[in-house]
Amino acid sequence: MSALPTIDYETIFQNAPVGMCVSHHRVIQACNEALARMFGYQARELIGESFLVLYPTLDEFERTGARIVPIMSAKGHYSDERIMKRANQELFWCHVSGRSLTHDDPHAAGIWTFEDLSAKRPVTAELTPREREIAALLVEGKTSKLIARQVGLSPRTVEMHRAKLMRKFSASTSSELVHRLVGVTS
Repeated sequence: MSALPTIDYETIFQNAPVGMCVSHHRVIQACNEALARMFGYQARELIGESFLVLYPTLDEFERTGARIVPIMSAKGHYSDERIMKRANQELFWCHVSGRSLTHDDPHAAGIWTFEDLSAKRPVTAELTPREREIAALLVEGKTSKLIARQVGLSPRTVEMHRAKLMRKFSASTSSELVHRLVGVTS
């Protein structure tokens, strides 16, 4: 029986098929080439940068950070699909998953993966930051009432945003809107 080869975790991290990074208080401490390429940076440009550079707006960065805390505190991990921003300002859908390494302070240290969904789900309409947030929650299958509770709006306000999204995506039903948001054609 031959000995098992030594596992080189740095090589695994650098060659992972998805974007990966390690964070400390939402600042990138290490990232792989897949993450840098996905967002249009060199890996060295992202080290020491806040996750803010990957978000379309400061408001979306702050709201997402606040939304993550109770979920990470309860589960220790978090994932969603959201619109992110490349270095060239192009917006794209991205699946983001993370695990906190510090249970009582979810943002203290984390491991994050990012998967570019733009080939399956292009961003086809100009959306406001709030519409992007609500679109991401609709894709998760959440109702207006749940979305309202999660983002601190009234259900009526969420319905108004949903109606605007339906117009922008030429959808006649909520189901059709979700299908268009995820890139499924009828």
